[in-house]
Amino acid sequence: MSLVKKFATVGGATLGSRIFGFVRESLMAAALGTGPMADAFNAAFRFPNTFRRLFAEGAFNSAFVPLFAKEIEQQGMDGARRFSEEVFGVLFTVLMVLTIAMELSMPFLVRTVVAPGFLSDPLKFENTVSLATIMFPYLACMSLASMMGGMLNSLHRYFAAAIAPVFLNIILIAVLAYAWYRGMDAVTVGHALAWGVMASGFVQLAIVWIAVRNAGIKIGFRRPRFTANVRRLLVLALPAAITGGITQINLLINTNIASGKEGAVSSLVYADRIYQLPLGVVGIAVATVLLPELARALRGGHRQEADNLQNRSVEFTLFLTLPAAAALLVMAEPIVRLVFERGRFTPESTMIVSHILGIYGLGLPAFVLIKAFIPGFFAREDTRTPMIFAGISVAANVTLALTLFPRLGGAGIAIAEVVAGWVNAVLLFGTLVWRGHWGRDIPLLTRIPRLVLAAAVMAAAIHFAIDWLAYPLSGAAPLSVRAGTLAALIAAAMVVYFGIAFASGGANLGMVRRNLKRKGAKPVPEAASDE
Repeated sequence: MSLVKKFATVGGATLGSRIFGFVRESLMAAALGTGPMADAFNAAFRFPNTFRRLFAEGAFNSAFVPLFAKEIEQQGMDGARRFSEEVFGVLFTVLMVLTIAMELSMPFLVRTVVAPGFLSDPLKFENTVSLATIMFPYLACMSLASMMGGMLNSLHRYFAAAIAPVFLNIILIAVLAYAWYRGMDAVTVGHALAWGVMASGFVQLAIVWIAVRNAGIKIGFRRPRFTANVRRLLVLALPAAITGGITQINLLINTNIASGKEGAVSSLVYADRIYQLPLGVVGIAVATVLLPELARALRGGHRQEADNLQNRSVEFTLFLTLPAAAALLVMAEPIVRLVFERGRFTPESTMIVSHILGIYGLGLPAFVLIKAFIPGFFAREDTRTPMIFAGISVAANVTLALTLFPRLGGAGIAIAEVVAGWVNAVLLFGTLVWRGHWGRDIPLLTRIPRLVLAAAVMAAAIHFAIDWLAYPLSGAAPLSVRAGTLAALIAAAMVVYFGIAFASGGANLGMVRRNLKRKGAKPVPEAASDE
């Protein structure tokens, strides 16, 4: 299967999850708005979700995958199964201990780590503690599911792990629909959503567990033992967890800071949901596929293939991400109005969230490039360097967020996240080049400025079109008119961007055909003739 087709498999499943996520957030915005219960739920959910990204996805997709792939190559499927059982025994035990400890100390954690700003509102604080307590077991389920997803990725079976998160959104949509039908109050809706989150964790774990069994690996429970393989995994996993979850570290810190202002936590979460669509579809797809492919190429001594994989991944991400970033920058308001503005989500909420979303658009290329650069370190079992850069990025984020939040509110936190993202991306790329781990690709270097030009022209066209289409995009127009107008505007913008990109040489049909036909084992290098 070609690299782009693998990206499309994961990206397509992720797109499905993000679309359902839009529906979920739209219903949640109508039910809770940006009020106290919305803040409480979003802060409570961010806590286990942050741990999931740090110690599940970040650690195992970065440290477990290369080691599991190595076991398959050296010891065969039996050796890989033994290794997975060793890891499962240790992981399951640690998760049980962690979950019990967190459940018992939840009031202290919410008061000091999650949302200290909620202490001024006792009801909001109590609701946050209650919701976080209900949802925290979701971490254990998703950590085990992430490990099994890493196994599936190493076996080149990407779909099950990518499609499983859709069920979180399906379950929460069902909860919100039932709450609307029953006319539940905000507090009841929040607690129903929390139970839905926990239930979705078990459903997602079941999906990947079945997929692993169908792939021919049956995992049995072994008494936890710190074998040599497990110790090696832990050495790699700790810095990998910090590095892979850098965005989540920043979000948790920013939630802590934002809790000091009413509605700020929810506004950031709603904006985050929209920009996560291109980030998830492109960035997560690239990161998921690139790591095992790059690790395989480097183990086989295929340096040219490794360089080609990295360059094509960056080319693919920028080709799709630059127009998305430009669109978020200039058309955030009509997007937010269409998706969220109804029920308890007011026009004032639209203005705040759209301002934050426009700022996030400036950081989207950086957030996606980070996911394309990090596999270049992890595939070489270097998790320390990205961890250091992640620490620098966090420091930049915290400093700016604390400085800007008192004056700019949620927008100040968004600016801090964007700056931190670009700092991290520049440090990662510069180090890869300095170490000679990034092969120079002249066609790619000449295409990038042309893609930037195409995105800029598209953004200018959208800006003038929005002024011309003021009424059909306004809150006064019927929902169907707004949706149709926005869809037509997006379609026209795509025609402008892709037309200029192909006309200027930023992309060409030959490049697309070669990417689609490329078979991971022996890729055809890009040559200057692509120009």
